[in-house]
Amino acid sequence: MSQVDREQQMRQAEEVLGERLDQIGFVKGLFFGQFLNDQLRPYPRQPREQVAAMVERLGEFCRQSIDPVAIDRDAEIPPIVVQGLGRLGVLGACLPSAAGGLELTQTEYCRLLEVLGGHCGSTALFVNAHHSIGPRAIVLFGNDRQQRAWLPKLASGEWISAFALTEPDAGSDAANVQTTATPTHDGRGFKLNGQKRWITNGGIADVLTVMARTPVPGSDESKITAFIVTPDMPGFEVVERRMDKCGVRGTATSRLAFHDMFVPRDNVLGSLGQGLRIALTVLDFGRTTFGASCTGAAKTCVVAARQHARTRVQFGQTLGSFELVKAKLAHMQAATYAMEACTYQTAALIDSGAGDFMLETAMLKVWSTDELWTIINDTIQIFGGKAYFTDEPYERMMRDARINMIGEGANDVLRAFTALVGMRDVGLELQNVVEAIQHPLGRMSRVGRFASRRLGSIFAPPVVSVSSVELEEDAAHLSRLVRTFGHQVERLLRTYREAIVDRQYQLGRVADAATELYVSACVLNRLDQSLKHSHADAQARLLELDSARYYLATSRRRVQQQLSLLWDNDDESTTRLANRLV
Repeated sequence: MSQVDREQQMRQAEEVLGERLDQIGFVKGLFFGQFLNDQLRPYPRQPREQVAAMVERLGEFCRQSIDPVAIDRDAEIPPIVVQGLGRLGVLGACLPSAAGGLELTQTEYCRLLEVLGGHCGSTALFVNAHHSIGPRAIVLFGNDRQQRAWLPKLASGEWISAFALTEPDAGSDAANVQTTATPTHDGRGFKLNGQKRWITNGGIADVLTVMARTPVPGSDESKITAFIVTPDMPGFEVVERRMDKCGVRGTATSRLAFHDMFVPRDNVLGSLGQGLRIALTVLDFGRTTFGASCTGAAKTCVVAARQHARTRVQFGQTLGSFELVKAKLAHMQAATYAMEACTYQTAALIDSGAGDFMLETAMLKVWSTDELWTIINDTIQIFGGKAYFTDEPYERMMRDARINMIGEGANDVLRAFTALVGMRDVGLELQNVVEAIQHPLGRMSRVGRFASRRLGSIFAPPVVSVSSVELEEDAAHLSRLVRTFGHQVERLLRTYREAIVDRQYQLGRVADAATELYVSACVLNRLDQSLKHSHADAQARLLELDSARYYLATSRRRVQQQLSLLWDNDDESTTRLANRLV
């Protein structure tokens, strides 16, 4: 990548992410070798009584009214299911009560998505697309008039919403949107022209948030703007209502086109040129509910795999007697515990009003979707040939889970994103120190800030606070890893400087190590809270303790491996072989 391209990407990042780049959230602190205890504690408690009751009602509705086999076979979610979800309040769960919503917190909403994710992947994705990234944009960025006009019927489920960002040339590269919105001569609105594809709910939506390029007055540049669009606008075309696909077949994934479609100026969402920022903000919420859906599916797999391993006899023994099966079961149980911990910790960050949670949500999305894929695969392996046939749910769950690693930010793209954004502030501080040393007059305060942030972790690891004495050793292990990670990030930046942008092998390792540290922090915090307040029986407490500690121990080794690979790897051989192929 050229220096010009790097500078252009940095300007775009500054413009899109705005002040969030200057805020230090929990994960950004890890890149400095810091552990910001106050940002995690306390771990979210059990949901309110009325929310717990709603979770029970939704579970019963799923068992009685949602047939995932029929939805997959017929490639459609029946209207009666959508109506039922609306009556339960699921489709307006987090929307304001003034609009008919339930005003649930993000943490409480995730409880609902966990139930849906454990029952039917198509229905969970439908709800996530409608609620998490549809009306959420209107709640966060819409004016009073827009909220009054659109939210009530979206909350009830009378109207379905969609979020139209992806195009033939704009998938993971969201900034490459080519759909245009040209201002009309009379100033009353815009004419939209372009195409959208792979839009969940696109062909059945009553309201869509559409991203399109608007010109910047006085220049040749254009920026992305968000528009509220309805399918009755002249020029709106559903090119393909339901695209046939591998998994989540019940959702209507659509291709759309706009032909000189007039959109009133009143339908601009937020400000002109704010569209990409709107998109990235609402995707943060959607990525959190990915974690909840994956947690539900993972729990379904663990229950089934445990039961099968206990009862299936081969070679005169139950499957659970064999160590290779034990290894799969232990990983599944620990990863599911960690997935739940990370999901609700991340949702609680959003509920707390924290200004910076984009790295946490990106990490949760990547890690939970990768882990669910492994868990489903191991479940199929434990069941053997039985799981390969369509009278069992696991092949459908496998097909449904694959899109999770692509949608709402492809996992490899998000890995590079988390590493680069996480390292940005460390790099800026290092640059400031160099400039202060070269030009000390009036700049030595920068050296002081850097020293105060870094010297502590040089001489002593950060404090990882726990209330339970039996977790002090686990906290000490995590503390030392965080310090080592911060040192390795600084070493990488000193070695590669600006060229780190192009070192994706290294970015992937940094992202994976940082993600493991974040998930481990969530696990430790959850376990610490549980040891203080849990009223579970002795067996359940032992299972939780072993699950959490197994995850912490294995995660520790994975972090150490990733950090070791930063300096001892086969990158040159990988590149040489790959170059012969492309």
